[in-house]
Amino acid sequence: MPLAARMPDRLFLARHGQTEWNLERRMQGRLDSPLTSAGIEHAHAIARQLESSGVGLICTSPLGRARRTAEIVAEHLDVVVVVVDELAEVDLGTFAGRTWDEIDETHPGVRALRSENRYGWAFPGGESYASARPRALRALEECSWAGEGTPLLVTHEMIGRLLRGAMLGYGHADTLALRHPHGIVFELTHGTERLL
Repeated sequence: MPLAARMPDRLFLARHGQTEWNLERRMQGRLDSPLTSAGIEHAHAIARQLESSGVGLICTSPLGRARRTAEIVAEHLDVVVVVVDELAEVDLGTFAGRTWDEIDETHPGVRALRSENRYGWAFPGGESYASARPRALRALEECSWAGEGTPLLVTHEMIGRLLRGAMLGYGHADTLALRHPHGIVFELTHGTERLL
């Protein structure tokens, strides 16, 4: 079966609200920090943007910051939340919980090494974008069964790039250039996206 046939025809994608570690520019990966008051407002803003959109189901990362965001949106829209493990953020291994300044001190040169092959470079003890991509594709397949309405996926910046890149048919460079600020919802179909 072609890959496109296993993906939803249409979906909404939102990143979790701002967290305390986002403010500190600390990489979270599979670790977690709580939503800030601004992050909670981001979740409410996502819900407001989707009020008349026909969301039928919310698929969320299992990580607390995404689940909390999804719960706030679900309460507003009165829809079910399903935890999809494959939507978890890219595993940053031993770099999770650290800032790039801290990493530069303990691992000089690693940032330059990563920039040479950002797609294939794996975080020590963690994943690369290349190794996380099959998981992102499985998440799209798992969330394609929304039934009535359109699925909303609540996830993270890095795995979100892979989800968007797959839906848009992008290559590696274009996928890694994607950005997703907090409180923003993208509507995606095969080959197109629209900012709500």
